[in-house]
Amino acid sequence: MSICDGFVGSVGNTPLIRLRGASEETGCEILGKAEFMNPGGSVKDRAARAIVADAERRGQLPPGGTIVEGTAGNTGIGLAHVCNERGYRCVIVMPDNQSPEKYRLLEMLGAEVHKVPTVPYSNPNQYQRVAQRLAAELPNAIWANQFDNTANRDTHRQTTGPEIWSDTNGRIDAFVASTGTGGTFAGVSEYLKSRRRSIRCVLADPPGSSLYEYVRNGALKATGTGSITEGIGIGRVTANLQDAPIDDAVHIEDPETVRWVYRLLYEDGLLLGSTSGINVAAAVRVARGLGRGHTIVTVLCDGGAKYQSRLFNREWLEQKGLAGHAVTPPPQAPIALEKALVA
Repeated sequence: MSICDGFVGSVGNTPLIRLRGASEETGCEILGKAEFMNPGGSVKDRAARAIVADAERRGQLPPGGTIVEGTAGNTGIGLAHVCNERGYRCVIVMPDNQSPEKYRLLEMLGAEVHKVPTVPYSNPNQYQRVAQRLAAELPNAIWANQFDNTANRDTHRQTTGPEIWSDTNGRIDAFVASTGTGGTFAGVSEYLKSRRRSIRCVLADPPGSSLYEYVRNGALKATGTGSITEGIGIGRVTANLQDAPIDDAVHIEDPETVRWVYRLLYEDGLLLGSTSGINVAAAVRVARGLGRGHTIVTVLCDGGAKYQSRLFNREWLEQKGLAGHAVTPPPQAPIALEKALVA
């Protein structure tokens, strides 16, 4: 048994999980990198750790300084944990369309949370731009800038990619993942391609994002109007994603994402968020294209507990027209608890 040094020391080295239903359906080995097992509950713990460590190395963060970030939630959660451990103030700016559980969790962690209207990146009041201005106004503050701070990409090239290569013994045919900042996809793909150029790196993209068209046709053009997924899909090429090795892209609609979220729960026992659903759906698509006998790795980004009021809320799914895609276990007769009670 190894002993880790605090929160920061326990980030990474997550296992690969064989996804039984997806693997059996395709005749391939479909493996999920269990990033939801990081101490803060998501893949973004890696970026949070790296961004803070990089700022410290550069002398940008004095003791007791402030870290400001614009985030859909998970990077903010990771930063809040790191700030608690390292003694920094954490200020988070979020769009107002994220799951309520994320706001509450951030506040519980001690972060100062500011919600702003959801507007396009071109709008000066978009959440990332607000975070940048706020950081410039506060004393001893830095803007984490996860989208364009390449410490994000670097940490995945240095840690996540090598872990996948080692745990598959180099027997990997494709890496498939969606992207928000671009850090995970670009860093992992860059490392894997450095080991073997033939590994296919495929980007999964939700409705409303422009990256599918960018990869396929070279133009940033939104496919569809919007998605229930949170934290992925974007209308620009970030510094982290710039020049990333991308072989192809697949567009995944929300019904398919929801179907795989529920299949992962009832077939693999994994309570995960919508980003994991789209990633697995895309991995299955890629596996079918490659044919039987291949190994495809994707990312299980975060747990599903933060999405109780939405993704795992039947009424909310019905409002979105997605309830019919939420697989449910076969009905069972209720247990008569009264018989087990002592009179």
